[in-house]
Amino acid sequence: MSQAETLFPGRWWHALPDGRVQCDLCPRDCQLHEGQRGACFVRQRVGNAMQLTTYGRSSGFCIDPIEKKPLNHFYPGSSILSFGTAGCNLACRFCQNWDISKSKDMDRLMDTASPKMIASAARRYGADAVAYTYNDPVVFAEYAIDTALACREQGIRNVAVTAGYIHPEPAREFFAVMDAANVDLKAFTEGFYHKLCVAHLQPVLDTLAYIHHATDCWLEITTLLIPGHNDAPEEINELVTWIARELGPDVPLHFSAFHPDWKMSDIPPTPPATLIQARRIARDAGLHHVFTGNIHDPEGGTTFCPSCHAALIVRDWYEIRRYDLSPDGHCPHCQTAIAGRFGKVLGRGGKAFGPNRIPVRLSA
Repeated sequence: MSQAETLFPGRWWHALPDGRVQCDLCPRDCQLHEGQRGACFVRQRVGNAMQLTTYGRSSGFCIDPIEKKPLNHFYPGSSILSFGTAGCNLACRFCQNWDISKSKDMDRLMDTASPKMIASAARRYGADAVAYTYNDPVVFAEYAIDTALACREQGIRNVAVTAGYIHPEPAREFFAVMDAANVDLKAFTEGFYHKLCVAHLQPVLDTLAYIHHATDCWLEITTLLIPGHNDAPEEINELVTWIARELGPDVPLHFSAFHPDWKMSDIPPTPPATLIQARRIARDAGLHHVFTGNIHDPEGGTTFCPSCHAALIVRDWYEIRRYDLSPDGHCPHCQTAIAGRFGKVLGRGGKAFGPNRIPVRLSA
């Protein structure tokens, strides 16, 4: 253990008859001898207990637009204080944040901040919410839950950006304190999850269904389309058909463009036409709110009324160009209720935060 690491009692584990300790946080079910770390690297057996080694330490803080998470139907135009730690419980070969999620250098966690400090900072910087992101907050669930509770005391909302790879019991506690979540549904085949993520598909589908049907947490989904791996029209049709059938037509879906990174630097970027075609397939399957990301596609960034098809929220990248919703989230043209969480005004003070990105420091 590095001297820079701070141990914090981990939850969701049990002792095995053979003397090992099993982590019960996620479906990896890591079974550890003394001193061993789980696949996420940040959960470690110390003595006869599980410890979280990154509690209270972050890889950085930044004020972002909510649309960057991406969340398009959760208080559009608002700002959010984003942070993460290190480590991940998946092993995605295409990771877009690999320098954080794959880091085994805990000394890169330069910002030290308690849950109360984060909540106070969000209020001080005028952020409407805190996002647990960059790496997967599942692996620092204790820290995220404590911070979310502190934020709620300050009237600050909480957002999880996650792959949803978590067991049911910790999921109940985790999503009970989250106001919104964007879950990466990385593909719709077990082969993809097994080969490229060293994981399984079904636990993610179970998490999606649980969030949508059993919690008050607003849900949006992102699928990163990787050329030759998960972008076949047949697979996309199966994915969106499952969403329409199991979650309903109103859960927003974001198709995002891949760029070469980590261990898949030999794969070309996703052509814009692939995302536009995927959006068309999803809309043909009955999904009402389908967006494209990481490409310039104003139509793919716009929220349309599912009844009269009026353009209600027109976006250009992370900037809102037009906002035409009634204060209670209805289409002003035909009075159809638009699924989401909408405030009485757009953003703080009636003005959208815009495409700004503002790094901040919380500790000396």
